[in-house]
Amino acid sequence: MTVQRATPIIAPSILAADFARLGEEVRAVEAAGADWLHVDVMDGSFVPNISIGPAVVKAIRPYVSIPMDVHLMIAPADPHLEAFREAGADLISVHPEAGPHLNRTLKRIRALGAKSGVVFNPSTPVEVVEWMLEDIDLMLVMSVNPGFGGQSFLTSQLAKVERLRSMIDKAGLDIILEVDGGVTTTTAPHCLSAGADALVAGTAVFKGGADAYAANIAALRRAAA
Repeated sequence: MTVQRATPIIAPSILAADFARLGEEVRAVEAAGADWLHVDVMDGSFVPNISIGPAVVKAIRPYVSIPMDVHLMIAPADPHLEAFREAGADLISVHPEAGPHLNRTLKRIRALGAKSGVVFNPSTPVEVVEWMLEDIDLMLVMSVNPGFGGQSFLTSQLAKVERLRSMIDKAGLDIILEVDGGVTTTTAPHCLSAGADALVAGTAVFKGGADAYAANIAALRRAAA
């Protein structure tokens, strides 16, 4: 069973927002047509940069009604799951490399009432999830090396998207397949053709200021159509 979505989920990444006006920024992208809000959490150890923690997630939660898609680029991730869920995360995604027992982590995320996600670095093999598909709600393929924005899209990851799409469809599961990194109007069609359901976009959405957000999101949808 293949689960088809009429249009891709667009999830603007707040990493590209104006952090001095974060509440206004997230409210503006929701008003502009965003489906989810993507929140990149970086610890300066698992990835090069440091971004935000649960306090910021909690602070911006009242500004949006759309799901908050929280990507934990931290290790270990397990001690922080409850804090991010309590702060308002609707989806929590972790890297297999960020803890010793991925399946246990995924089950804990669901037990907290959130959707569970697995993130694939460019070097992470698809086989890491082969025996636990039933415990996954979201797969996030990084089409750049995680840790900072503005990187170029790695076309090598399209084959990974295709492999994961095949695994999901063969299992007959409703797992959302998301791509993050270098997503633009040029690369978005390739992501969708490979089987992605959701697109994380930072610069492509936030460029030009709030007056441009609706047009930027619409351009991504048109490109992916």
